[in-house]
Amino acid sequence: MDTILPQRLPPGAALLSRGFRPFFLSAILAAIVLGLLWILAYSFGQPLLHPDYPLPAWHGHEMVFGYSAAVLAGFLLTVVRNRTGLPAARGPVLLTLVLLWLLARLLPLIPGLPLWLPALAESLFLLGLLVLTARPLLGLHTWKQLALPGQAILLLPASLLFHLGLMQVWEPGLQAGLYLGFYLLLGLLLTLGGQVVPHFIENTVRDGFRARSNRWLDRLGVGVFVVFAGADIIAVTISHPFAAYLSVILALVLFVIHATRIQGWYHHSLWQHPLLWVLYLAYAWIVFGFLLKFLTLAVGTSPWVALHAFGYGGIGLASMGLLARVTLAHTGRNAFAPPAGTGTALALLAAGTVIRVLPAWWLPQYYAVWMLAAQLIWMAAFIVLLWVYAPLLLLPRIDKHHTDPEPMA
Repeated sequence: MDTILPQRLPPGAALLSRGFRPFFLSAILAAIVLGLLWILAYSFGQPLLHPDYPLPAWHGHEMVFGYSAAVLAGFLLTVVRNRTGLPAARGPVLLTLVLLWLLARLLPLIPGLPLWLPALAESLFLLGLLVLTARPLLGLHTWKQLALPGQAILLLPASLLFHLGLMQVWEPGLQAGLYLGFYLLLGLLLTLGGQVVPHFIENTVRDGFRARSNRWLDRLGVGVFVVFAGADIIAVTISHPFAAYLSVILALVLFVIHATRIQGWYHHSLWQHPLLWVLYLAYAWIVFGFLLKFLTLAVGTSPWVALHAFGYGGIGLASMGLLARVTLAHTGRNAFAPPAGTGTALALLAAGTVIRVLPAWWLPQYYAVWMLAAQLIWMAAFIVLLWVYAPLLLLPRIDKHHTDPEPMA
């Protein structure tokens, strides 16, 4: 692997030395700033957006293609370097990619600009990410290595669909693109989680524990999820009744499959390790989300409850946990002993998930109150994370030479 840049790097140079550094820092800042803007717009009625940009659509879009895409970009650029041993994007190339991501966040907030401009910026960002991640892996001559960036690049057509809907070229594209992007992220988490969570548990508890897994059950889960996601996208896009019924029935099947999987990974010692329990808990929220999705048909539960179990609980907790673990592992620190404050940030986000999902289900008449409380807790969690991890992302590694560990890939 590459030798680390020496400690005499000029101030700020370390930030652009590795792909995870600027994108993870951008993701943390986006979680805070976008959360604040959402509160100002939703809870206090402040006009922030282009008049043709629906506020709920902006919120969903920024969580999928803004915050989550930044975490994914940092992760993918790190995975590619680990798997190929080749120098990854850095310096001006990396800065250009980050600025394209940032432009796509800022342009919708500028009055009078046409909506195709943020669409162009976001498309260029996602296309650039594809080139920088897939091209080095092509040299390995193995399709298996392309699976992760191959799934991630589907965010590009999802983004295009969303913006076609936003510009009223094809109005159903707004929902289709948003849900396609959302389910792509959820599918990536289910796939990646099934690979790394049991592995992390086995390596951390170190008492001979072996997580149980079933290859056929894993494959069945992937196939059922693809059909579920397709059915639900059709249901929300064109209100097709058969697709709606199919999606909720398959959600129950997915609940059974993934509840079986996660039960086989459990070890009581995982609660002693913040970067372990957060991934297990994130997966558990996704499993619970499938049950809540089924309950939309069975008892009339609001679909937003399941959506936030998936998003706030599943994607939110998993992304924060992965961000922290990758940062520690690739800045020369011990991922098994995270710095003080990590557990606080994770615990805040876990508490925010409970507030965002359960009271909104049981006491929907106070939905706005629960939403505001959960959003404030979300911001507080990421402010703590920023305080702890910004120095790690901005400064060079603490060890002089290294061979990168492979905590994720």
